[in-house]
Amino acid sequence: MKKSMLLGGLTLTATLLLAGCGKSDDVLVVGTNAAFPPFEYVGGQSGDEIKGFDIDLAKQIAKDAGKTLKVENMKFDSLIVALNSGKIDFIASGMTITAERQANVNFSEPYYEATQVVLVNKDNDSIHTLEDIKGKHFAVQLGTTADIMSKKYTQNITAFNTGFEAIMELKNSKVDLVLFDSEPAANYLAKNPELKMIKLDFPAEFYGFAVSKEQPELLASINKTLANMKADGQYQTLVSAHIK
Repeated sequence: MKKSMLLGGLTLTATLLLAGCGKSDDVLVVGTNAAFPPFEYVGGQSGDEIKGFDIDLAKQIAKDAGKTLKVENMKFDSLIVALNSGKIDFIASGMTITAERQANVNFSEPYYEATQVVLVNKDNDSIHTLEDIKGKHFAVQLGTTADIMSKKYTQNITAFNTGFEAIMELKNSKVDLVLFDSEPAANYLAKNPELKMIKLDFPAEFYGFAVSKEQPELLASINKTLANMKADGQYQTLVSAHIK
């Protein structure tokens, strides 16, 4: 996969703990699903800090807006509902820009180019082309691009709340393959050497930060931060730090 230079429940604060539990004018609340490394995951010295490429970008977005970042960790398929109900201010969760999602939210300029890949057990030598995955038993993460795309190839789909659960289903030989975004797939592969990755001719997709259609000023602010980070080299520094 090429690394793109495109730009254009668990709760915690990214910079300091807040006294109150609700939203305020001094806080920018980002929603994520922290099971999508290296973009968002739970880790750090304490073991319960939400970290990742998207989170570091979100920190700078909040800093430029003069606010404190608060991270809300939730199920991926509930993020847009939370956004449009006002529970969060924007979404940073490796979310692919699609026409279906654009009907409900606005997206920032794309900040990362990705593609889907297939994960299988190492002894599986049956998949070489897109034709080979038709009718297979897929495991996917609920609400993701893989969940949507898999329906083009099979009706035999098991969806999970996290990619980790999908990977475990594959390791236990209860499904034929996992369809997953390339960088998180590579991250899981490094920890599960009994699996292998197969790259097929899937179309490219682009991640964006999602914002309510009622918040054009926030969208403009996010796009300005992304553009500035590209110009001053911060973006590439984060790519190098998070995406190997």
